Amino acid sequence: MKKAIIFAVAGVVLAAAGGGAVWWFGMRDTGGAEAQAAVPKEAVPQKYVSLDKVVVMLRRAPEENVTRYMSMDLVFTTAIEKEKDTKEHLPLLRSIAVRALASMTAQQVSAMTIDELAAEVNRAFAEDYDKAHRSKPFVEAMVGKLIVE
Repeated sequence: MKKAIIFAVAGVVLAAAGGGAVWWFGMRDTGGAEAQAAVPKEAVPQKYVSLDKVVVMLRRAPEENVTRYMSMDLVFTTAIEKEKDTKEHLPLLRSIAVRALASMTAQQVSAMTIDELAAEVNRAFAEDYDKAHRSKPFVEAMVGKLIVE
């Protein structure tokens, strides 16, 4: 019985020592990264510009008889000094979003997550602005609301 207790205590001591060593070496390796993460960076002031009610008639699947629609509200993250430019681009942004999503079926849209839809719309915006050799007046587009009928 004494041997079992001695082995159990020795096991706990060795486990604690091993855990302490892992913690110590882990802190030594990431100490610089943690110190940098603790220092707050200068936050760039941002504004949010919304584009409401982007309505898209979705492409019919061969087996569908009913026309399906989707409606989404987009929210654009932009720097304060670019807010006016972003608002001026809203009709263009609506057109690009409709063009990008109109080729999809309701099944495809329903199978996508909000993040995937936002990525698809952002990809379309990036391609259009690159093709026209213009810089985007916003950082990214986010989906504020989505309805698929």
